[in-house]
Amino acid sequence: MSGDLSKKLAYDETFDCIQCGSCLPACPTYKTMGTETQSPRGRINLVKMAAEGKIEIDKLQEPIDLCLGCRACETVCPTNVQYGRILESAKEALREKEEASASPVKKFEENLFYNQVFPKRHVMNTIGRLLWFYQRSGLKTVFHKTGMNHWLPEHLETFEQAVPDISGPGYRHHRPSRLYPDQKPIYKIGFFRGCIMDALFDRINDQSMRLLAAAGCEVVAVEGQACCGALHEHGGRTGQARELAKHNIEAFERESFDYIVNNAGGCGAMLNEYPHLFQDDRAWQERADRFVRKSVDISVVLAKLKLPFKKTIRQRVTFQPSCHMTNVQKVTEEPRALIRKIKGIDFRELDDPDFCCGSAGIYNVVNFDESMKILDVKMVDVKDKNPDLIVTTNPGCLLQMKVGIEREGLSDRVKAVHLIELLAEACDLE
Repeated sequence: MSGDLSKKLAYDETFDCIQCGSCLPACPTYKTMGTETQSPRGRINLVKMAAEGKIEIDKLQEPIDLCLGCRACETVCPTNVQYGRILESAKEALREKEEASASPVKKFEENLFYNQVFPKRHVMNTIGRLLWFYQRSGLKTVFHKTGMNHWLPEHLETFEQAVPDISGPGYRHHRPSRLYPDQKPIYKIGFFRGCIMDALFDRINDQSMRLLAAAGCEVVAVEGQACCGALHEHGGRTGQARELAKHNIEAFERESFDYIVNNAGGCGAMLNEYPHLFQDDRAWQERADRFVRKSVDISVVLAKLKLPFKKTIRQRVTFQPSCHMTNVQKVTEEPRALIRKIKGIDFRELDDPDFCCGSAGIYNVVNFDESMKILDVKMVDVKDKNPDLIVTTNPGCLLQMKVGIEREGLSDRVKAVHLIELLAEACDLE
């Protein structure tokens, strides 16, 4: 066995896999690619072989890169294999090897992306303002009328069309950071804004806070919070993810909250896994444990409260759940229960709701073709339900479903919305 590599890889965890194949039907990449190396048990076996020195670690690159990290395999596994731990250890080992031989330009690009963009709220806000200017100044119209959009790589052209209308600088500047209910608060909520969520979907964040306040909660968008660290952890940068976790834990410790609430399935999963980042630091692990005991998806809190529903919405609705909300946070029933509470809704469950849509963080950008194949499978299920609305609980899923609607030529009659948007409309809080 290769000693150094076995310490980096989650070698001991690979022995929990009995190679039974229960994970195969649940794995999107196995379903669309059809090869054993693109299945959970295949990837686990490759990690084990690499740790034992039987194959070079380079052999892990493609199978690991093409894994969505949806964690559906964990939910169906009869032996409770910690696939997420195995996957992240492989990503970290691959990143360290790649970094050692990376060119200065590559190192600069990655440093810019991971250190200077997502962790920096002011940078994300600047990106939001630039997108707003692009949309409102007429540049977007010119870009499309002249056909310049076709000069973009296919994946960027596709997602450029799916980006929602961005709020202007004036609106962003006057957003409240603390809301109070009309009566004594039922709960005091610390609200986690997120980075992509707040840059592209800030109105959904604001609707989230207003819904919580309307249902009787004091809501605080805590100052000083940062990116959850999910993109860093999934990119093999555990050290950076750990620093972001410390930053967020410290920020939310400044006040006492009943709940720490988020509205993005991927962010929520990362927040809930903060204790795993501090396995060698007991003091920080205890602080992370306290944080996680209060960290929940917004649907969990809203399902406990009485929402002030005012409107009847006569729409056929189907629900595309976030994989990380289902498989990591284990939140499944609350979003469905909230949808069903809305008067007039015709709720239509997908045949295979837990099949990933193919978004998976930035997977749909870096692995565009593979992502679209997975999305095409999802859209067959969606079209069978003939919905007016596709409801999601994660920004990546929301963009991906918008792309799916466009690819299927359904944009004239089908919309994709976040659960919060639907609830806000039903409560007349738009």
